[in-house]
Amino acid sequence: MRLGSDALPATAPLTGRVRPVEAPSPNFGPRRGGVRPDLVVLHYTGMTSAEAALARLRDPGCEVSAHWLIAKDGRVWRLVDEGARAWHAGAGAWGCSRDVNSRSIGIELANPGPLDGFPPFPEPQMAALEALLDGIAARWGIGPARVIAHSDMAPGRKADPGPKFDWRRLARGGRAVWIEANADADAAADWDAFRSAALRAGYAAPDGDWSAVLDAFRLRFRPWASGAALEPADVATMIALAASHPCVDGRAVHT
Repeated sequence: MRLGSDALPATAPLTGRVRPVEAPSPNFGPRRGGVRPDLVVLHYTGMTSAEAALARLRDPGCEVSAHWLIAKDGRVWRLVDEGARAWHAGAGAWGCSRDVNSRSIGIELANPGPLDGFPPFPEPQMAALEALLDGIAARWGIGPARVIAHSDMAPGRKADPGPKFDWRRLARGGRAVWIEANADADAAADWDAFRSAALRAGYAAPDGDWSAVLDAFRLRFRPWASGAALEPADVATMIALAASHPCVDGRAVHT
């Protein structure tokens, strides 16, 4: 398949710090409509080892892939050229983007997730992810507000990279966004306010299920929260996210 001029050459180094192992997957296709990637979607593999995930991501019978896979020890595999459409996101949406696979670069982080109590992501793995995100930002101009969780774009269907992923660390390095807003006298557990702000931020409710959006939002920004009831802090934090990083025409606007 001939890729456009924006495709990353197969031999290009990841960064000066890390070089990937080439492990091509057959599970990819062209980006529909000739779009450039303007999102990064982070996943956990939910498997017992990086090698098991690598085998699955390269199995034509599984019909799943990602552009990159990062092991716990920081090893990096390149499976699909960034200029091509990998099959990692599935059904879901972010802002106006309904075909997230065509608009995104998918990164799988080797982590068993619920198979082992959602363990944290080790330092070598996070450092390799940071190096990879720096390269992606330089190649494609993807800003921190466009680095999202799989759970962000598929509420209720996906929960990765899960409650132990360190979004604050990425945000401190300018590689993602993090919002903290304390509920005050002006905040209330108002579903209308939450829904309105969530739509501005980029979230979409599957079949109108806004409780699924609440769960996804908490996984990302309030992982310590529990219970099904909407809290004033949920609303205040979502309003702050929408105000600082609104999603317009499928692309986040930085204010």
